[in-house]
Amino acid sequence: MKAPINRQEAFLISEIGHTLFGTWIRSGAISDEVTAKNIQIDDTTRIPDVHGTFGTSDPSTVGGEVISVNDNELNSITIKFTQTFNNDTYNRYWANPGAKQVWYFSKFFVDFDSYTYMYKDKLLRATFADGTSSLEITGPTCVAPAGTIQLTAKLTKIDGSTYNLQRHDKLTWRSSDSSVMSVSASGAVTAVAATGQATITAHFKDAAQALDESDDATIQVGTGSSCGNNGGVDPGGPPNTCGIQIGTASKGTVSSHTVMDPVATGVVKADDRDSEKFDVLDGIPTSESLYVNVFGLNYLYQNQWANMTGEITYTVPVKKTYILTWTIPGTPSTGPNDPGTPDEPMEEEVPVEEQVTITRPYSYWQIDNLEVYRLARSSVSNYALPGGTVNLTPAGYTPPVLTSEHNASVDDHVEPASCEEVDLGTETVSGGSSRPSVPTPDFTSAAESAVGQNQVKNDRVLFNGSTVMSDSWAQGTAPTPGIIPPATTIQRDVLYGKNYLISSTLLNKANTTSTGTIDYELIPGNINGGSNKTYPVNAINTVTVHTPVVNYASVTDDQAHNQKTTPNPNRSAFILDRPFTVRIPTSGQHRNIHGYGDRDYAKYVRSKQVYFPFDVYSSDKSIFYPKGTWITIPTPQLDTEFFLPVWVDEGNYEVYFRTIAENAPTDFTTQPGANLDLAHHVATDMEPVDVIGRVYDFHITDVADYNWETVFRKQKGNAAPSGVSYWTGLRDIDGGVRGNVLPYTLPIAPGKHPVQGYKNAAVKTGYHFSATRYSISA
Repeated sequence: MKAPINRQEAFLISEIGHTLFGTWIRSGAISDEVTAKNIQIDDTTRIPDVHGTFGTSDPSTVGGEVISVNDNELNSITIKFTQTFNNDTYNRYWANPGAKQVWYFSKFFVDFDSYTYMYKDKLLRATFADGTSSLEITGPTCVAPAGTIQLTAKLTKIDGSTYNLQRHDKLTWRSSDSSVMSVSASGAVTAVAATGQATITAHFKDAAQALDESDDATIQVGTGSSCGNNGGVDPGGPPNTCGIQIGTASKGTVSSHTVMDPVATGVVKADDRDSEKFDVLDGIPTSESLYVNVFGLNYLYQNQWANMTGEITYTVPVKKTYILTWTIPGTPSTGPNDPGTPDEPMEEEVPVEEQVTITRPYSYWQIDNLEVYRLARSSVSNYALPGGTVNLTPAGYTPPVLTSEHNASVDDHVEPASCEEVDLGTETVSGGSSRPSVPTPDFTSAAESAVGQNQVKNDRVLFNGSTVMSDSWAQGTAPTPGIIPPATTIQRDVLYGKNYLISSTLLNKANTTSTGTIDYELIPGNINGGSNKTYPVNAINTVTVHTPVVNYASVTDDQAHNQKTTPNPNRSAFILDRPFTVRIPTSGQHRNIHGYGDRDYAKYVRSKQVYFPFDVYSSDKSIFYPKGTWITIPTPQLDTEFFLPVWVDEGNYEVYFRTIAENAPTDFTTQPGANLDLAHHVATDMEPVDVIGRVYDFHITDVADYNWETVFRKQKGNAAPSGVSYWTGLRDIDGGVRGNVLPYTLPIAPGKHPVQGYKNAAVKTGYHFSATRYSISA
């Protein structure tokens, strides 16, 4: 019988005492003249059969002759073995009579032997390679939400050597879905999403070693039963064969930056901004509106970056093999019967190994403190503002965005350099005719060359998307962090409010103080402290509330009906039983400040009034006003007409006027003309008048002169009057048409006689006459 045997292990140099004994060798360097030797029959091990029972090798088994080598790489060899089949130790009868099954077992061990060649003048070292290399990802297959796991890529080279790698210049890591999980350059997987899975790929490519291997691992985000694996898989050993000790990090330079004063200022001014109607420092009336503007920095921050330094100590195994060679001199021949002895070359292999200590410094920066604050709100208080206080919320404001990652553990910041055992190979040391001494070399430089640079990284700080502190891996020394960009003053529309109406109930008040606060809120991403902050708003101006009114009143002077022979030039004439007019304007000169001056102030008038020390009627006599009454005049009405009753005593009087501001208290005080002093809320005026009676409708009804007898009497010699009268003019007491016509007006002069022939007649002196008059007086 024959059986193909697949080779599971490489060939070794098996010549005992040979300097290459136990060395792996490639099959391509081995002859295909393979023989079997060291055949051992295993007749004790129980072997399972198809019936579920067991048996052992048949005692007749003989095996081990090589029939053929199946390929050039010696990967499969066919051998022959024999059995006599002279027993039925293992059998079974079937249902049919005479049907019997017999079976036999065989198990034996065999070594396959061949040979290779080497030059006598050279030491040849051969390493077996089975022709395969591989990369395998090891580590947990589940990562908790927001958690991190460490994966290791196990590299197997073609010579069978293995290396557990996490970070290597020729090794790359990649995630199939970075929205679910990310993977760092050192194989650290961090969950980004709360659920899901992704494929992590490790790829090792080194053209110099003809290596191009990759492996995939499916990693799931979850915990507990939601995870297909609890993360307990052995992630493999460190990627180094050296002893590594990361020294404690010491805090060195601390870089601090603080901008925690918002430099807040504010104004309270009259609307509209940039074209203010009033200067509030001097005065602004009630019923006008204000705007409030606050300025401050667009954000605040303070931070401390700490420089952490230390060393990593590497214990590097360095080995070298010295081949000591010397020759034992032979003995010369002493005669025909003594051929002598030849020189005997000697060789000894002496391995030397030393543990060399190498240190590598590291330096990185970590966040000791980080606080960034966004503008939240502001409030401003002043007597003139509605309710005394207004609140401003930011408009058109973009708060800063802070991203930070901090870890106080040095292991998160420092990655030891790759470091492996150093094999300096062999060196032949010739000793001539005696064994040479083993050299005592200094392996420090070799160990130094074997240790790379530490990989270090900082904490991470991004501000508005720009890197302030980079967490990229660097060799030895991580980059010095920058500073958060300087804050700038907010635009003027960010904290701005307008149309704040000054209440008409507020009394005049000078230089009312303003106060304010500005609030900043701590934004996410802060490290080690911080709370919301409130600061005062400085240098807010005062506001003077002064509601202006004027009173420049006047009355009509009825000169046309003043019958005094010498009118009083300092008093206006009020004529009994005649109308008169008062004028109370709301315009006129006030304080000479912005927004005041000479203008109309009707907007700020609660009421305007007139006071007569005598009885008056309304112009149509429908309303009677007793003397001593303050009569309210509609504010828009400039002129108001009254009627003077006939019973008012003639004489000198004073008429009083007052204009009351809308914000006047009940116990107001007054000031003539205009309330220039804001302590007063009422403007007053006074007009002196002269109340005068009248004599009117004087007319001559008869003259004793005979030339005029027919004019005034019905006929001569008859005393009955004709009804003709000569009047003072053609108008009545109030200027209306009386009804008389020319020539019946005084004086009775030549040309006034109505009878033809008497045109030039005049009344002669000495004649008496009859006359009538009326008068109004009290």
